[in-house]
Amino acid sequence: MEDAQFQAHVADRLAALPGVRAVSLGGSRAQGVHRPDSDWDFALYYRGRFDPQDLRDVGWAGEVSELGGWGGGVFNGGAWLQIDGRHVDVHYRDLDEVEHQIAEARAGRFEWQPLMFHLAGIPSYLVVAELAINQVLHGDLPRPEYPEALRKAAPPVWWERASAELTYARINHAPHGRLTETAGAIATAACQAAHAVLAARGEWVTNEKRLLTRAGLRDVDRIIAELTAASLVAAVDEAHALCDAAISEAR
Repeated sequence: MEDAQFQAHVADRLAALPGVRAVSLGGSRAQGVHRPDSDWDFALYYRGRFDPQDLRDVGWAGEVSELGGWGGGVFNGGAWLQIDGRHVDVHYRDLDEVEHQIAEARAGRFEWQPLMFHLAGIPSYLVVAELAINQVLHGDLPRPEYPEALRKAAPPVWWERASAELTYARINHAPHGRLTETAGAIATAACQAAHAVLAARGEWVTNEKRLLTRAGLRDVDRIIAELTAASLVAAVDEAHALCDAAISEAR
């Protein structure tokens, strides 16, 4: 199938599942920055009841999780599928939870949640960011603006986490030559600081793939690449200064 035909085919099948109220296209394809081999990311929005078995029964090859199978929280499960020779990710989105997070974001409130493959974890407003960025293929979904209250509240929360991560590494890992632990702390803190930078700008984030680049923190690559057991304290200090400067500029 051509891409347009494939997109319509998958979206139609997802929209027909019981309980599904809307379907959107996300990721790089929704933003027009995809490569020919990029994955396809779809989100299905349900109200009340959704049974993953209904998705399994469609017959597409791959893995379909239960609700909450990806750790719970706002990112409450989905599927990794192969359809017509393409890799497709499907994300479950509970509309009641999404609407709650919209209200929370407008009030400047959010929660930090762990998620596989994300160094910094994710903010609960990730599902709000998806609404702002994704392309709606079926149904009606809101398209929220970045709340001013969130622009004020989120940066200090993210920076506190990043600063604490670096401070801990400087005291407990770097002086003892623990290179791996120090490198991990720098990478994690840089991603947390990048969240702070983009929140201060009022820019939505849906994943970490371009997070450091967008925040102007790509130079952390050099800091990590030059790590030696003898340079760890200085490296943590340099990373701290780099992140602090990026956040100060964004504000």
